[in-house]
Amino acid sequence: MTTTRAMRLAAAASTAYQRVFATSRVAPLLSRPRPVRRSGYDLELTVQAVRAEADDVVSVTLAAPDGGPLPTWIPGAHLDVFLPSGRQRQYSLCGDPGDRSSYRIAVRRIDGGEGGSREIHDTVRAGGTLRVRGPRNAFPLAAADAYLFVAAGIGITPILPMVRACHDRGVPWRLVYLGRSRTSMPFLRELAAFGRGTVEIRPDDECGPPSLGDILPLAPDGAAVYLCGPPPLMRPARDLLRAGNPRASLHTERFSPLPVSGGAPFEIFLRRTGVTVEVGPGETALTAIGRVADVPYSCRQGFCGTCKVRVLDGDVEHRDRLLAPADRRDSMLLCVSRATGRLVIDR
Repeated sequence: MTTTRAMRLAAAASTAYQRVFATSRVAPLLSRPRPVRRSGYDLELTVQAVRAEADDVVSVTLAAPDGGPLPTWIPGAHLDVFLPSGRQRQYSLCGDPGDRSSYRIAVRRIDGGEGGSREIHDTVRAGGTLRVRGPRNAFPLAAADAYLFVAAGIGITPILPMVRACHDRGVPWRLVYLGRSRTSMPFLRELAAFGRGTVEIRPDDECGPPSLGDILPLAPDGAAVYLCGPPPLMRPARDLLRAGNPRASLHTERFSPLPVSGGAPFEIFLRRTGVTVEVGPGETALTAIGRVADVPYSCRQGFCGTCKVRVLDGDVEHRDRLLAPADRRDSMLLCVSRATGRLVIDR
């Protein structure tokens, strides 16, 4: 067979494939999408240990009941933890990604919070079990020539495995660790073992209140800057970095969703259950629907896709960071997206 004839046959086969598998009416049946798995793994794990790490902070070590290896993870990953009360919370993995025998999370007790941290401190004990989903990662460690990490309080939890990874790889890094006092800051002894970079401990009672204007200039030109802490600390970071180090990249993680802004009231009709839900201007569709039905969710910030639903009718105001344009035609994420009128969803 000549080369020219072979090329003509290959082109004809390609055209036929496209007609059947890509553009015909049966294409959706023959070429079903295989999206990235975002729901993670559902696991029932044994509580191996609960250990005090600092004032009001405990670490919880989890292992498979049969002692087998756990799913792999990379720095920045978190677990969805389902508590006995039914509460669902997200906690960063803060152990060693290379050790698949166990997972470790750390939880600061917040007495004025919604009760999840109190439940872990008061009821989770070694020998018990916890149901988790994951690991999943919305805060991955990007490739860079150098890193500046800024962690405040319990914000050290996703940063600690990143420091470990940079230490192991021999990449230049610096950590500025902020907190109220040394006794309130977990994992200080563990951090002291990472000698290939620079660790600066800056407790408020010794160094005064932190200022990002003093910290961000420590980042080398073009470095990756990772910041995890309370919103007031993180809020000015982007403008400060853009002004002083425009080639640097900023990566942040929030422990709670942003409040709803610029929202108007709307209603959602749940087709399968026949219920209409009113969504107030200051709440999410996820919160409103949660009053009448169980809705799976995780991040509550529009990036994981757990709360994705099919939209049967209505115009969606998309506020997520996940859905592709094609998906936005008939889907929405309930945790952040809204509507300009009435929506009908497949639920």
